[in-house]
Amino acid sequence: MNKIRLIVTCGFGLEAVVKRELLALGFPDTTGSDGRVEFDACPQDIPRLNLRLRAADRVLLKLGEFPAKDFGQLFDRTRQLAWETWIPVDARITVTGKCVRSRLASVRSCQSIVKKALVERMGERLGAGWLPETGEEFTVQVSILKDVAQLTLDTSGNGLHKRGYRAGAGEAPLRENLAAALVLLSFWDSGRVLLDPMCGSGTILIEAALIGRNIAPGLGREFAAEKWPALDPEDWRKARMDARAEILPAGTLKIFGSDIDEERVRDCRMNARRAGVEDDIVCERRDISQLEPPGPYGVVVTNPPYGINLGSPADLGPLYKAIDAVFRERQGWSVYVLTADKKFPDTFRRGKPDKVRKLFNGTIEVNYYQYFGERPPK
Repeated sequence: MNKIRLIVTCGFGLEAVVKRELLALGFPDTTGSDGRVEFDACPQDIPRLNLRLRAADRVLLKLGEFPAKDFGQLFDRTRQLAWETWIPVDARITVTGKCVRSRLASVRSCQSIVKKALVERMGERLGAGWLPETGEEFTVQVSILKDVAQLTLDTSGNGLHKRGYRAGAGEAPLRENLAAALVLLSFWDSGRVLLDPMCGSGTILIEAALIGRNIAPGLGREFAAEKWPALDPEDWRKARMDARAEILPAGTLKIFGSDIDEERVRDCRMNARRAGVEDDIVCERRDISQLEPPGPYGVVVTNPPYGINLGSPADLGPLYKAIDAVFRERQGWSVYVLTADKKFPDTFRRGKPDKVRKLFNGTIEVNYYQYFGERPPK
């Protein structure tokens, strides 16, 4: 079991961000498609990746990939896979699935076939007449695209965006992994000022602080594969110990946030405390029209309310005009705005966006408008 094949899933449009993360973690040879990045690894990498990946959704262990044009083929090829290497005899097995542009269009039938095949295989190889399914849950994913089936085991459990620090999140929360990706896609680094003038519960600010202090985002939670007998608990302990040893000191970052809603400001401070970065963020109640940016240079990363969950887009005109009034003439500020309102560039008139990236916040399609500012003097 020296080499395994892993798939890291992510939101559409974030594949390049995840690839850069994997490169920094020592995985230069990756292949990607929509919403997933695949590569060779070792079992010891499963803890490290789950703990450290910031923009990803899940880490999946790939068990097999094969043509599946009918149920017989799906059953036979599933039964050939070495499920017993990873799944214990008492495992509680859950099969999830999806079928896209394939002859096997019934997801429920495919789930049933896959579970029947792997249970038969495990019963035969482990000498069990039946599987009690009284132990830990193992989630198998069957994904069939254009008559090709891919079978994986979910090592993460809850999605990686669930860091464990967020209690208050407001009415339309931004996912933590997307917030981290927004920061990673910007020009910000730990030596520069970062500002979110509509910070809500502080997700962008907190993710920036975790990045700036090199705090692994998964340190405050558990993962499904921690309970796998096939993985050495010592690997999880070492991965956490190594991650904690690399954390940088607090109090050196210049991260600022504000919001007009006092309750959201309280949520931001509470979430920052739970994430261990309260000393790295200054958050205060302020209307954006009264905002005075801290210095001539910096980076704005913000996710204003964009009408889908919080009123209508027509109500957002004054908000956008306020952003324009504050930052139109401040050429030393790079401005990054995530919104589902495609009319935002009509109101922010500093110029055309230097780049627009289509992303998804959950199921909501959004655009990430990027306006590059002047570089600060060295």
